Amino acid sequence: MREFDVPTFYQSPIISTVQDAREATDPRKKDLSPSVIDFGPVRFKIARHFGFCFGVENAIEIAYEALDENPDKRIFLLSEMIHNPHVNDDLRDRGIQFLRTTEGEQLIPFDELTPDDVVIIPAFGTTLEVEQELEERGVDTASYDTTCPFVEKVWRKSSQIGDDDYSIVVHGKRYHEETRATFSHAKEEGPVVVVRDMDEAQELAKVIRGEKDADFFYDYFEDKYSEEFDPATDLQKLGVVNQTTMLAEETAAIADLMRKAMMDRYGEANVKEHFADTSDTLCYATNENQDATQALIQDGADLGIIVGGYNSSNTSHLVELCGEHMPTYFVRDADQFDAPSEIHHFDVHDQEEVVTEDWFPADDTPVEVLLTSGASCPDALLDDVVRKIISWYPDAKPAEEALAPFQTMTDDE
Repeated sequence: MREFDVPTFYQSPIISTVQDAREATDPRKKDLSPSVIDFGPVRFKIARHFGFCFGVENAIEIAYEALDENPDKRIFLLSEMIHNPHVNDDLRDRGIQFLRTTEGEQLIPFDELTPDDVVIIPAFGTTLEVEQELEERGVDTASYDTTCPFVEKVWRKSSQIGDDDYSIVVHGKRYHEETRATFSHAKEEGPVVVVRDMDEAQELAKVIRGEKDADFFYDYFEDKYSEEFDPATDLQKLGVVNQTTMLAEETAAIADLMRKAMMDRYGEANVKEHFADTSDTLCYATNENQDATQALIQDGADLGIIVGGYNSSNTSHLVELCGEHMPTYFVRDADQFDAPSEIHHFDVHDQEEVVTEDWFPADDTPVEVLLTSGASCPDALLDDVVRKIISWYPDAKPAEEALAPFQTMTDDE
């Protein structure tokens, strides 16, 4: 796989040593067992897959190239490049201005842009409507387009099945940047409806089977379907694509549910005429991170720490997976806690930061900590978490000693 030029300050001595060792001994990434860094009184179980994915590294490389190549120009990001505050703050500190919030709120009017300005399209992509607005002002939208290749793959599949007269069911969060972009591209090729989860998919299946009528559809899926969507005709043929940061297993389950609904309506012998196979749109990185997290959970730990931006969809799903099995804390970075007595962390269900006291069982040695991060999180932030926690233990092994087994694995290769 291609190597990207990612700034060194996003990298990490501790985590990079572990990753290099696993890459040396398992280049095909078949072994999902966690890496264990044993500091004595505390042990960190690190996921086999986590952190910057292909699309994120590609976006970061392009953004910093834009800075290097245009020292005398104004540079704008259409919105957050990725959902990580540290990356976005660093870009702001280097002079990049943000045109919109991640929710789509305008910060700088497009009318203020000139053809000489540089505009970076974020990894989530953007809508056709925004592209057109920028191009009408003479803005180049192609030179620094960081749209993830796997998002573009979803767009291509949507176009393909739309051309074949299938409607497009998007598994995603309707107002997430990526889903807004996918919705915009998909509706040019065919009717589109967005489902958030299995509960919404179940309701759509009832409409497909004829158990619910059009009035129910328009009410239940308000603002989630394309203009002139007619459930009487537009749910006769469909395929499922996804927001690439959603739970892969949930996308697969929703697709299976849609397929079964078509079988109920048209019979098993005719299902291929009514349901398009779109399984190849699942993002490999999201899938790998989720599978690796499941392996972490199976291995067990006293608690989990998940690091990433609070508005990161893929990170939130990792938190949900871990939270079903152990106390789990979703933090932006190590500044969210100073001691075992208190931690500030994000509640993904209530969508707010909360405080938990006596969160870390420091006296129950050895403490086993599950540690992973989302696809937009720099490895350096995991290093900070490890270093802060081991600082609570005067008798902890030095990092060089704890990492020696991994260094040996690399040297042996």
